[in-house]
Amino acid sequence: MSPDTITGTANCQYLGLLKSRRGLYADIKVMDIRRDNKLKAFSIVEILIVVAILGILAAIVFPQLHGQSQKAKETAAKENLRILRNAIETYALEHNGIPPGYIDNNPDDGTAHPAIYFQMANTGEYISEMPDNPFNGSGDVVTIPDDQPLPAEADGNTGWIYKPETKEIRLNWPGTDSTGQKYFDY
Repeated sequence: MSPDTITGTANCQYLGLLKSRRGLYADIKVMDIRRDNKLKAFSIVEILIVVAILGILAAIVFPQLHGQSQKAKETAAKENLRILRNAIETYALEHNGIPPGYIDNNPDDGTAHPAIYFQMANTGEYISEMPDNPFNGSGDVVTIPDDQPLPAEADGNTGWIYKPETKEIRLNWPGTDSTGQKYFDY
């Protein structure tokens, strides 16, 4: 047997200083992880400590991630409104100043809820589809007739509130954002 070979079957082996071609090995203690042919395992106390530490870390990290999720929804809502407002303006420019939402593009014929879908998203020329309100996931649009004002508050039942007469489109979501601004006033 050469000095480079380590052999043995005892639970604990002590290897002294062995000479090799490169020099001396330091004292090394090799332990077998089996005791009485059973594998060692973590105790219930050790597992509970790890679970408690993970719980504390989750309690610290979760509120920070939740705040970022809220800000992401606010940013998405503003971006969707920008896209819709640009599409409404583009549609009006191409249709002699008449915005989408009027039946047969005639303001005298009144407004209709599905008119904005067909005029804006059906052809894909202005938008490919009505974007969803990021807070309630709805892409539905309530169209307000010319003789009625915009509601004072949002109810959150649809994605958007649109008034063709003024080309105003609003996010239909109650409450305020992280800066205190009403979502309805975006």
